[in-house]
Amino acid sequence: MGKAFDSISRGLNEAIAHAKGEKVAVKLYKPEAVDVSALRRNMGMTQEQFAARFGFSVATLRHWERGDRSPQGAALVLLNVIKRAPEAVTAALN
Repeated sequence: MGKAFDSISRGLNEAIAHAKGEKVAVKLYKPEAVDVSALRRNMGMTQEQFAARFGFSVATLRHWERGDRSPQGAALVLLNVIKRAPEAVTAALN
């Protein structure tokens, strides 16, 4: 448990320092925005097919496509992976 605790503690201290604006040796990944509607259409899928294939609700997908909401966090990361390597996502889900 010592190594795990040390790793978690170090990570928390780095996160606190980063939140305070201090320079920390962390790599910040900011996923780019994805045009969900264009991505879905380019894949030749209906909203229902896209949502079912990748685990989104149809309602959420519709909100993204209308612009009512924007994908955030893990959903945005997943959409970026789908955009770049949809076969990898499909293989991982099978």
